[in-house]
Amino acid sequence: MSGQPSSADSTAPGRPVPPKDWLPGLAENWKSDAVSGFILFLIALPLCLGIALASGAPPIAGIISGIVAGTLANLLSGSYVTINGPAAGMIVIVLGAVTELGFAGALAVGVVAGGIQIVLGFAKAGKLTGFFPLSVIHGMLAGIGLIIMSGQIHVALGRENPREHGFHILTAIPHSFSNLVPATALIGLAAVLVMVFWPMLGRIAKVVPAPLVAVIVGTGISLANGAGPLLNLGEGGLLSGFESPDFSGLLSGPAIKWIVLYVFVASLESLLTAEAVDKLDPWQRRANMNKELIGKGAGNMVSSAIGGLPMIAEVVRSKANILNGARTRWSNFFHGVFLAGFVLAAPSVLELIPLAALAGILLVIGFKLAHPNDFRHALHVGKVDFALMLVTAFTVLLTDLLIGVATGIVLGLIWAVIRGTSLGNLFKPAIAVSEEGEEISIQLRKALGFHNFIPLRSKLDALPLGKTVTLDFSGVHYVDPTVMERLHDFEVGYIADAGRVVRVGDGHLTPDSHHEFSTRTAPKSSARA
Repeated sequence: MSGQPSSADSTAPGRPVPPKDWLPGLAENWKSDAVSGFILFLIALPLCLGIALASGAPPIAGIISGIVAGTLANLLSGSYVTINGPAAGMIVIVLGAVTELGFAGALAVGVVAGGIQIVLGFAKAGKLTGFFPLSVIHGMLAGIGLIIMSGQIHVALGRENPREHGFHILTAIPHSFSNLVPATALIGLAAVLVMVFWPMLGRIAKVVPAPLVAVIVGTGISLANGAGPLLNLGEGGLLSGFESPDFSGLLSGPAIKWIVLYVFVASLESLLTAEAVDKLDPWQRRANMNKELIGKGAGNMVSSAIGGLPMIAEVVRSKANILNGARTRWSNFFHGVFLAGFVLAAPSVLELIPLAALAGILLVIGFKLAHPNDFRHALHVGKVDFALMLVTAFTVLLTDLLIGVATGIVLGLIWAVIRGTSLGNLFKPAIAVSEEGEEISIQLRKALGFHNFIPLRSKLDALPLGKTVTLDFSGVHYVDPTVMERLHDFEVGYIADAGRVVRVGDGHLTPDSHHEFSTRTAPKSSARA
């Protein structure tokens, strides 16, 4: 950021004309969407099974969730090419709920959490993601990734996941290595290698996804040497997998805790994914975040009511959806239909899959959630962001997800106060909006941080399109990285709607690093509390 108008100081011709939605969109784009939906089905099938097993749930629960996510939640959601389904980010939450409440009790939690998401959607709470610092969100996801790896490494080695907590989650790993089952460990290793190297093959990897190849290779090794254990869907496959929730313990302390965590993580991840996919959408469509909550809530209520896992919007599958030429929400629908058709037609094929192959897939997914590059990126943004991400990740790993996120947020608030944010400014930004003809001026003062960004975001969301918006930073003494990135996203979106954005008065703000989203601060002599 500089004292000159930013690179966003320009006028765009507007967004490209998007494909039609709903039934006209189906008639217009069914061929491309069906192809993408089929490829997504190939990706989702092993992931649905593996995520269910890692969550302590019956494997068919993951399939039920994928079907409901594609055929129901997708049609009610506010996004266009975002893919819904069970995802690694919810494994820790579901596993904790199943461990404390049993699977039927966890289903009841999912039903209530889905209902709360619907209420939040109608209450227009989609903008609440703006409160959470991005470094803490990334730390939360990294901590979840570390937990997934810490649990699935045992299964990939042929041992049972001990489901340890605290420091024991790490100290239990050497024992499994020293007592591994060679034939089973070979399957787990093969799955990991396929997940790592198959995507490097280019075009074929886009058509035949790595998780499917990992399952095929693992199954081949298992059939050759008789290694197990294998997937067990139970008698009847999909039709016998339906299970009713048990609401008897819903008012207990543990149930309330897991309801809060279900709503928090499922909503936060879905909304952040929808935001990320909006940036990748070739037609620059913007998701309706409130409808996104309603769609996910309805999907979670139905899925949990019939024995399925909770669902979120999943970023990797959504990216694959776009890369494979999807144009509308019907690709998600086709992926759900293909899942249902395959499991109904050939459940016995799935029972040839070794658990170690699914564990190997999840090991790589967990590693991607906690990828070193994410920590490196946080360090480039600033040392404080790196510290917040690191502390959050390892607090989540060693204690509890809620404690980890709360710790990161509290530390972020303390740092904001240290950097000169007054208590009165901590949750209330100092902003003034004036409009004259085609010109809109937004005067920003004092401190701008994740902690007071939501009111500013509400002002930005309410701006009429196609105007010239001036962001005046002359009265600001502190801007944190979350606000820097959110303002950048606003500029890109506003310009795409044929508007113009100019930044002025920011020459006195000094970046903490060379990264474009690093913290900006004014010299102490010019800082205003």
